[in-house]
Amino acid sequence: MTALRVAVLGGGRSSEHEVSLASAASVCEGLARAAHAPLAIEVGRDGVWRREGTEMALEPGRGLAGADVVFPALHGPFGEDGTVQGLLECLDVPYVGAGVLASALCMDKVMFKRLMAHAGLPQVEHAAVTMERYRADRDGVVQELGGLGFPQFVKPARLGSSVGIVRVAGAEELSRALETAFEHDALAIVEAAATGLEVECSVIGNGDPIASQPGEIMLRAGEAGWYDYEAKYTPGGMELIVPARVPAHVCERIRELALEAFRRSGCTGLARVDFFVSGERVLVNELNTMPGFTATSVFASLLEASGISYPELLERLVNLALDRHESERRYRH
Repeated sequence: MTALRVAVLGGGRSSEHEVSLASAASVCEGLARAAHAPLAIEVGRDGVWRREGTEMALEPGRGLAGADVVFPALHGPFGEDGTVQGLLECLDVPYVGAGVLASALCMDKVMFKRLMAHAGLPQVEHAAVTMERYRADRDGVVQELGGLGFPQFVKPARLGSSVGIVRVAGAEELSRALETAFEHDALAIVEAAATGLEVECSVIGNGDPIASQPGEIMLRAGEAGWYDYEAKYTPGGMELIVPARVPAHVCERIRELALEAFRRSGCTGLARVDFFVSGERVLVNELNTMPGFTATSVFASLLEASGISYPELLERLVNLALDRHESERRYRH
């Protein structure tokens, strides 16, 4: 095994800055355990890239800090949405994870759901609302959304980590929930509440991806809670049960749909696909192209339960990045 210099990006401009720093620190530690040389680069809330506190100059076509490959452990806008991926393409450096188009597509919950609907994948009932339309016809929008039933969840369409999500129990709460979503994004998505289990499945690979054992999210708060920001990031807020408590054939259906969503959206490297499962019914919810990346995060934990240790996972991901970069550079533009 050849030791690689891996530039690990952490931080970023989004509300997930601190979560990203934790992911990046864990990735650096895991890469060192895998005998690679991590180079920590922090992307500040101001958007400036710094290494060891010193501002970096980025030059197109010149790579990044002499690294062999980049691991963008960035979450949310300006990191997971295709923007940084486009910059890394301009720098001409291999990087872990999805490319520009897949990153942008999967970050936009509305566009992702439209693609899944076109492919015929089962999903939660939902509706998209633009701020412009809502401002022009508030009563009409609220009346239309009532057709989804209650409770429902109102979300900014292009944000992660459950930031800005509001659970709505009745029509009288919809306007305030939409206003909260529009504080983060001019596009909101409203989803009908899904019954059953919340199940997640990790995927890694390029042309021939593999899916992990699915895991079930069980909230410590009890049945009345939901998987919000506090449940995700508060120690003890949730428990991951692997494998999920579903029949074997349902488990295989989850894995099949995870791979289908991964391929349909054009992902490479890695993803975590989230589902709602009720009896025999499996619904695709979201796909995250750069999930939380500590050794105890759901993504890595699912693969650990499937026989892939954290250092081995990182080893595979940097090699997948190198393979994709080499393959794509064979084409003439």
